[in-house]
Amino acid sequence: MQGSIETTRRHLTEALTVLDALPTPGEPLPVFAAAHLGDPHALDDGRRLAGVVLRALAALHDTDLPASAADRRALWNRAGIADDALSATVLTAGLRPLGTGPVARAVTAYTTAGHATHLSLSQLRDPGDLRLPAMAVHTTENPSVLALALRRLGPACPPLICAAGWPNSAVILLLRHLAAAGAPLRYHGDFDGEGIRITAHVLAATGAAPWRMSTADYLAAHARSPGGPSPGRLTGAPWDPDLAPALGRQGSAVLEEHMADVLLEDLSSFAGSAPAPLSLG
Repeated sequence: MQGSIETTRRHLTEALTVLDALPTPGEPLPVFAAAHLGDPHALDDGRRLAGVVLRALAALHDTDLPASAADRRALWNRAGIADDALSATVLTAGLRPLGTGPVARAVTAYTTAGHATHLSLSQLRDPGDLRLPAMAVHTTENPSVLALALRRLGPACPPLICAAGWPNSAVILLLRHLAAAGAPLRYHGDFDGEGIRITAHVLAATGAAPWRMSTADYLAAHARSPGGPSPGRLTGAPWDPDLAPALGRQGSAVLEEHMADVLLEDLSSFAGSAPAPLSLG
């Protein structure tokens, strides 16, 4: 029993040490754990201490307890912990860099062919000459919307990024690069409790503006596609205080795929544009 008490006390002390050091400016988890706990594996997935810290982070960020490895990575990301530089990627379409580096040439080739591109965190940390047209960049929560945009618009698809649920470090870094270079950012996600929380996180982390995420947008979409799944646990939408109450009254979510036609019409108005370049390096 004494050993159990001592172990619990030690874990609580270590958890407080970790929480006191967060958020961190993009350190990988093993590096962070080694620096603050003396063991690079102390916060590995499955460790009791990692579970204690993640429960605390979920409470601090007013989000659900992570149910999968992807959820856990997303929660670490929100605390500033960076993903592995090679495995963390961001799905993009329509990027047209004007630089001559290998990343720029590869992205240009895929865009010209009407294909999507995965960019790794490692590539984004050292992008070289990656100048992009100074036009609005749209981000969706779900890859199916990006796929539909490519199917409809092909090589004319405007700059489009997919967060793929809770955005990883590569997504956030690319959006921050674009914002710093002067590109207006717009974000759309699911109309449910988790979608509201993801949207709030992206707006706060990158300076993006909401895209078709107002109460009026939700009610119009709900009228077209009623009877969706439960919206789940609702929290306030900082950009529209009426949105969460409207979801609660209707009692059903509208997933992003049911907004696809509206989103694609918006994207079509940007298709084929080629304003002056901005620099990302």
